[in-house]
Parts: sequence; C-alpha cells; structure tokens
Amino acid sequence: MKKLIFATTNENKLFEAKKLLKNYYDVVGLKEIGFEHKIIENKSSIIDNSVHKALFVKEKTGLNCFADDTGLEVDVLDGAPGVHSKRYAGIDASSEDNINKLLNSLQGVKNRKAQFKTVISLNIDEKIKTFIGICKGKILNKKKGEYGFGYDPIFVPEKSKLSFAEMTVEEKNKIGHRGIAIQKLFLYLTNLYSK
Repeated sequence: MKKLIFATTNENKLFEAKKLLKNYYDVVGLKEIGFEHKIIENKSSIIDNSVHKALFVKEKTGLNCFADDTGLEVDVLDGAPGVHSKRYAGIDASSEDNINKLLNSLQGVKNRKAQFKTVISLNIDEKIKTFIGICKGKILNKKKGEYGFGYDPIFVPEKSKLSFAEMTVEEKNKIGHRGIAIQKLFLYLTNLYSK
C-alpha cells in the first residue's frame, strides 16, 4: 500500500482522512513520522495556507504529501472567520472560545447562512494540485451534539436537521467539506497511479 503523508497534527482530521482512504493508501500524520518542524500558517487565504503547508512538508521530508486548510465562512460577517477560523478568538484560542465569539457576533442576526471550505493541496512528483470541498449550511443559536471538533456543534449542513457534531464520522464524510475535497483527491490519485 502506498504511503502518503497528511501534513497535519490534528488527530481528528487524520482520523477522517484515514477512514476515507484506508483501502487504498497508508495515510500517516506528521506525529507518526516524527516531524518536528513548526509550520507557520500566516497566509492571507485558505488556499495559500494549504499550498504553503504542502510545499513546506515536502521540502523537509522529501515525501509525497497532502495538506489541508479549512475555514468557516459566514455570510453576514463577509466570510469571517475564514482563514482565521482556528484562531478567531486569539492565537491560543480553544474551539469553545471560537464558538462563543462567533455566537456572540451573530446574536440577534437572522441570516445565519455559512459554508465550510476545505482546500487540499497535493504535492507529488514536484507538482501541486489543489482540491476544494464546500459544504453550505447555517449557524445554530447554540451548540448541539457531542462528536466532531472545531465549529461542528454549531453548523448544520443544508438538507439536514443534524449538526456536524451529531453525526458519525461516516455521515459527516458523505456530505462534509473535507470529505468532498478528499474524494476529489482520491479520484485524482487513483487515476494517476493507474496510468
């Protein structure tokens, strides 16, 4: 089975990716390969952060890899928190801090439309290829569910009554932004290796 580095230390993201690609690729995270370099995420867009991480990890390891960056984009906040989703309430903010800041920002607001966007950048054979996954939905008034991570407890996808945090990993992967982007990555990789 071909090894593919996922340039992340986020165990939740890694778990989702392993579940999606388990029959085809040995997906390993940065902790598993002993990667100790700090990746600075200081770019101005989700796509630029994703590409930067894929370039950096390939440069340091020489291994084929993919990296992702994800943002929650809220309509009435002009796309915020967006690229700053992870540190919306501050550099060392917890998911709870970020959720509370967002809910406070939307107090009394009727338009709750939002979307999650994931950009995956694959760095393989000295080429960068990007894959985008978008999941549209809305922001709840309060948290619902015990699963997932990040903003999952306050995001409900279109055509669903459940928040991401009320879904199993399998349910979320079928309709979620990261699942969509990884499916595109997988289709590209299988086509690439079947040639």
